[in-house]
Amino acid sequence: MKFIKVFVPLFFVMMVCSAFTMKDKGTGLYMIGVSASFTDSLVYFTDIQYLEDVKLNKKTTLLPSRNQYSEQLDDYLEQIKGMSNRTSFIYFNEKKDKLEKTIKKLKEEYQKGGKSILRETGSDFKFTKAEEY
Repeated sequence: MKFIKVFVPLFFVMMVCSAFTMKDKGTGLYMIGVSASFTDSLVYFTDIQYLEDVKLNKKTTLLPSRNQYSEQLDDYLEQIKGMSNRTSFIYFNEKKDKLEKTIKKLKEEYQKGGKSILRETGSDFKFTKAEEY
């Protein structure tokens, strides 16, 4: 009987603790798109956006279907802004402050020498979750 009195509360505590550790952390990702062209001095930056239910591949820490996100930005710039033949890059991180630091450094690099003109796409562009295939 003493065994049961000790074992049941201990088992209950283990169950509660394991439920909290099994909780899936970071089900979303912060993302920003950058689009540049080799024939144009305009460089477009999107707003930092949070996409829910997007997870990194834990083995490689890469974004699954990342090419679809750059295609979304390319399509937007071509259809809405009339900008064709652009190369888009997607930067992402699970922490917003780390992504902001990366983008700040990138903007400083583009502004060196004054050859590039930085533009924002505005809030009308939004990434949508890519479909994995």
